[in-house]
Amino acid sequence: MSLTLGWKNCIRSHPRSRTMWTVNLLVSLFLPYLLYARRQESCEVCEKVLRDVMDNMAMSDRSDANKIDEALREHCGGVKGKENKFCFYIGALPESATSIMSDVVKPLSWSMPVEKVCEKLRTMDSQICELKFDKSIDWETVDLKKLRVKELKKILENWGEECKGCTEKSEYVTRIVEVKPKYIKNEL
Repeated sequence: MSLTLGWKNCIRSHPRSRTMWTVNLLVSLFLPYLLYARRQESCEVCEKVLRDVMDNMAMSDRSDANKIDEALREHCGGVKGKENKFCFYIGALPESATSIMSDVVKPLSWSMPVEKVCEKLRTMDSQICELKFDKSIDWETVDLKKLRVKELKKILENWGEECKGCTEKSEYVTRIVEVKPKYIKNEL
């Protein structure tokens, strides 16, 4: 009889035990939720680059670390923007200061999912998962005059266009309107 009621008596008699029991209960209830929420933050640039590389490889080459390394370096040679930054961070570019390519390539050769590889890379370099793609512009509703000059420059940069001699916002807007038909197709 004393064994079955022992824990209840302990909680009633010691205020510290009661608060510790409550804290433990709350932690055990909310910890899974916090871990799940943390896992939902994706490394979208990392996942896209690695998925593109793996999708373009033959099934027989996906287990060879050297071939994955070559394919990743080749892919990184032709990208720009956020993907180029990711490649720089992992050391897939010649100008990269450090390299964690083995930590990327080996798990991929073991058929580890891309999401898990990126999650492991997050622990090595948090910058990798901080890279996010820019939001796409809705060309039907956007008012270029309300965008910042920095955003206008970014649009031109993404298109590979320049605005030589532009110093004012209106000049950037004019240039974007000028070259927009080359890059944005209006659906009828």
